[in-house]
Amino acid sequence: MLAKKYTAVAGQSSVIREIFEYGKKRAAVVGADNVFDFSIGNPSVPAPEMVNETAIRIMQTEDSCKVHGYPSAVGYDDTREAIAANLNRRYHMQYHKNNIFMTIGAASAISLCFRVLADYGQDDEIMVCAPYFPEYKCFIEGAGVKVTEISADPKDFQINFPELESKLNVHTRAIIINSPNNPTGVVYSEDTLKKLAAILEEASNRFGRPIYIISDEPYREIVFDDKTVPYVPHFYKNTLVCYSYSKSLSLPGERVGYIAFTDEISDADIMLGTIGAVAREMGYVGVPSLFQMVVRDCVDALSDISVYETNRNILYKALTQMGYQCVKPDGTFYIFPRCLEEDAENFCKRAQKYDLLVVPSTSFSCDSHFRLSYCVPTKRVERALPLFEKLIKEYRG
Repeated sequence: MLAKKYTAVAGQSSVIREIFEYGKKRAAVVGADNVFDFSIGNPSVPAPEMVNETAIRIMQTEDSCKVHGYPSAVGYDDTREAIAANLNRRYHMQYHKNNIFMTIGAASAISLCFRVLADYGQDDEIMVCAPYFPEYKCFIEGAGVKVTEISADPKDFQINFPELESKLNVHTRAIIINSPNNPTGVVYSEDTLKKLAAILEEASNRFGRPIYIISDEPYREIVFDDKTVPYVPHFYKNTLVCYSYSKSLSLPGERVGYIAFTDEISDADIMLGTIGAVAREMGYVGVPSLFQMVVRDCVDALSDISVYETNRNILYKALTQMGYQCVKPDGTFYIFPRCLEEDAENFCKRAQKYDLLVVPSTSFSCDSHFRLSYCVPTKRVERALPLFEKLIKEYRG
C-alpha cells in the first residue's frame, strides 16, 4: 500500500493548473489564438542574452567535471559571494557568503524555512496573509505545522493588522509575506512593514522566543511607476529572505534561488547548518552547478520586463473604464479585479464562455475577486478587451 496521506489527494492539482490544462484542450478545438489564457504566471520575456552567452562560455571554457559535477550543499562559495555583494550594493547590507544558502528555486527555499523554524507535529503555527500563493498552505501542512490565515483587506491589500494581532500566540513561529504580491501586484509600504516589525517584536518579547518573517521575494525587480520595494531586513532583524531568479532572469525552468539572512538574526551561528540539515532530509541538496555559475556571472542582469508594465497599463485602464473595480498593481505581472458577483468560481466559469481563462480568488483564500496573469503578448491583452466588455455587459443585462 502507498502512503494514505498522498493517495487521498492523488490526481488532484491546483485550480491554476486545471485552468491551464483546460486552455490547452480548448485551444485544440478553437485554435490557440482564440483562447485568452491568463491563468498561469509563466514569464513571457526571454532571459537576457547575457545568460545564454554565459552558459555557453562556461560549458566551453570551465572544467567539465565541475560544470556537471556535484556542488557543495550550501552552494558554491563564489556564487554566494556574488549574491551577497549584489545585495550589499543594492540594499546597503553586510551579507557575506555564509548568510546565503542556494536553493532549488523559491519553492524549496520557502519549504526549507518552514521546517527550519517550526517543529513537525507540534502545536507550532505559521501565519499567512490572504490573498496568498496557494502552495504556501501545501508547504506548511507538509511540514506538519498549522496554517493560521489572516484575511484580506480588500481596500488596499495591505496587512489586516487587527486580525493579525488577535491571532498571534505563543505557538506562532513565523509569518510569511510576499511583496510585490501574487495575486494582487501590491507592494507592502514602509509603514506596513514598520508596523508589522513593531508588533512582532513586542510579541516575541512577550512570548519569550522570536517570531520570524519569511519574505518571499521572486517579483522584487518587477515594479512599475518608479516604485521602490522596501527591503524587509531593514525593518526586522529576524527575517529570512527567499528569492528566485525565475522572474528577474526569466529562468523558471532552471530552479535556482537562495535563502538570505543577516548575522543579527536569532540563532545566526547555527542557521546555515540547520538549513543544510533540513535540505538533506528533503533531498534539496545541491543547486545544479551550471546555473549557479551563470547566476554568479549574471547576478546584476535583468530581463526586459517593460512589456509587463505595458500590459498592466492597458488592462488597468480598460477594465476600470468598463466598470471593473481593481486596486492598481504596483508590480508583478498580476492584476486582481473584483468579480461581477460574489461567487468567484461561478464568475470564472462564465468568463470561459468567452474563452477568457482567469483564476478565482478562492484559490488565494480570498472572496469575490479574480486573478489575471498578464505575462502574455500585448496583442493578446488587447484582443481580450472586447471579451471582458461583453462579459460585464452580460452581467448588466
